[in-house]
Amino acid sequence: MDDTYAVLEGLLFLSGDEGLTLAQLSDVLEMENDETERLLEAMMDEYMQPQRGIELVRFGGYYKFVSKESIHSYAEKLFANSKMAVLSQAALETLAIIAYKQPMTRAEIEEIRGVGCDMMIRKLMARSLIKECGRSDAPGKPFLYEVTPEFMDAFKLESLKELPELPKPDANFEEELFEE
Repeated sequence: MDDTYAVLEGLLFLSGDEGLTLAQLSDVLEMENDETERLLEAMMDEYMQPQRGIELVRFGGYYKFVSKESIHSYAEKLFANSKMAVLSQAALETLAIIAYKQPMTRAEIEEIRGVGCDMMIRKLMARSLIKECGRSDAPGKPFLYEVTPEFMDAFKLESLKELPELPKPDANFEEELFEE
């Protein structure tokens, strides 16, 4: 059981904000739903202990880890002084994609960037620069993300219409790229 518990914990951690359903977990663990659910309930009880900073929750049939409400004020302090000063190139790229094309799913952002962005989305959400704004109708009902009023304040924008216009693709670029 210890190995199964550790695997379950690891899978939930890897799933991030999207979470996993009971059916998904049971299938991967090759266990009956009721057996998996007992493990999940035990894990939920364990993470409710006051010495834990995260908890396991179930929202809309999806299990996922979230930070406890009690650490919110500390998280705000952590990110309050450096919202823009320490944004990496990856963070800026992710923010730009969301700002120009919102609302977007994580998979859509990753398709444009060409790399995984789960951790970047978590960081941007922790800094209140983006937020979840519903779910897509795509399979799995992934979360949709959009920029927040804090993003608008940080970039001193009154509306997204003030964002710089994206450059138009040069018609000759592709021809030049493939010329010998």
